[in-house]
Amino acid sequence: MEDGGRIDGVPPPEAPPFAPPVKRSVTIAGHQTAISLEPIFWQALRTIAMREGLPLNALIARIDVARLGAPHPPNLASAIRCWLFAQQAKNNNCSQ
Repeated sequence: MEDGGRIDGVPPPEAPPFAPPVKRSVTIAGHQTAISLEPIFWQALRTIAMREGLPLNALIARIDVARLGAPHPPNLASAIRCWLFAQQAKNNNCSQ
């Protein structure tokens, strides 16, 4: 598995829109977990983490906390996808 927590300041190559999920290991609250997401979602997470000046693991931990506060928490990968979609919608509304 690849390390999903490293951001070295170099933007990743453009992710293809249709690609199978990639499993990466992340640390949340001191515990290792594996998350499978399509490359386009990993790229979006890295972009937001870089913009906010956060390590990728910290951003995923934030999403995890929000997920656990939901009445019926989805799995983490689903929560990440939904969170990214909500961020995109929020950004689109702000630009209009």
